[in-house]
Amino acid sequence: MRDLMFRPDLMKGMRILVAGGGTGIGEAMADAYATLGASVYLAGRRAEVVERTAARLEAETGSYARGFACDVRDPDQVRSLVERCWQDGGPIHGLMNSAAGNFISRTEDLSPNAFNAITDIAFRGAFYLTQECGKRWIAEGVRGTVVSVLASWIWNGGPFAVPAAMAKGGIEIMSKSLASEWGKHGIRLHTIAPGIFKTEGSQTRLDPLVKHGWNPCGNPLGRLGELSELANAGVFLMAPGCEFMNGQAIAVDGGAWLANGGNFMALSDVDDEGWKGIKDYARGATDAQKSERSV
Repeated sequence: MRDLMFRPDLMKGMRILVAGGGTGIGEAMADAYATLGASVYLAGRRAEVVERTAARLEAETGSYARGFACDVRDPDQVRSLVERCWQDGGPIHGLMNSAAGNFISRTEDLSPNAFNAITDIAFRGAFYLTQECGKRWIAEGVRGTVVSVLASWIWNGGPFAVPAAMAKGGIEIMSKSLASEWGKHGIRLHTIAPGIFKTEGSQTRLDPLVKHGWNPCGNPLGRLGELSELANAGVFLMAPGCEFMNGQAIAVDGGAWLANGGNFMALSDVDDEGWKGIKDYARGATDAQKSERSV
């Protein structure tokens, strides 16, 4: 990854597990860690995606990279994933929780299955991973760092994205709680609250919202974020040098949540027909993703 602000060998010798590392923000984080010398383990539901991304990172950065299929909603699969990482060279030094799911909807239209589809990944999955790594770090006397990718909704709510806002708010409280509880073991936890960044996934999900008045560049800087800008924050929190920092949440959103909430309130006036179109678009995108999954 280009445009990183750190010395090239900053993370040499570190071993980082990136959940959701095959695409999007997770891929950008893994790319940055590998570029700076870390060995990276990418986890995701689609084996071919994480394996392909790991192969690219290894070829481009020269760092060790492996991709493992894992459904983070399943605690048994999470346990197996962490065990594979540990067996492949010893304890990992950091966990990046970036596996997530989301779709935009009026809350009254949500089914229980829709609610669970989001919260089981972003809430339960992040907890399972964090607890599994934390148990091992504590038992072995190893220091570790957990960084979770959330959203600015942890501060002001997420209208029309309530399941995701609830899940991310829960992980923010988990991180603050464990920063206190596990600090004595040398385990630190932080969160990052991104705005809108240039990823294939964000474009697929958010394109239909623009015609209903939502502006993806509606922040004081008037632009989308660059993934390298977000990755720099992820490196800062994970890498050596700021070990006295613990339990913090950092917004990287161009100031959107300060200026206008950084959420989807602009969709308040969408009518029934408009919401039907948004729902149909989201269902098509979800079906396309499901057809590619191997686990």
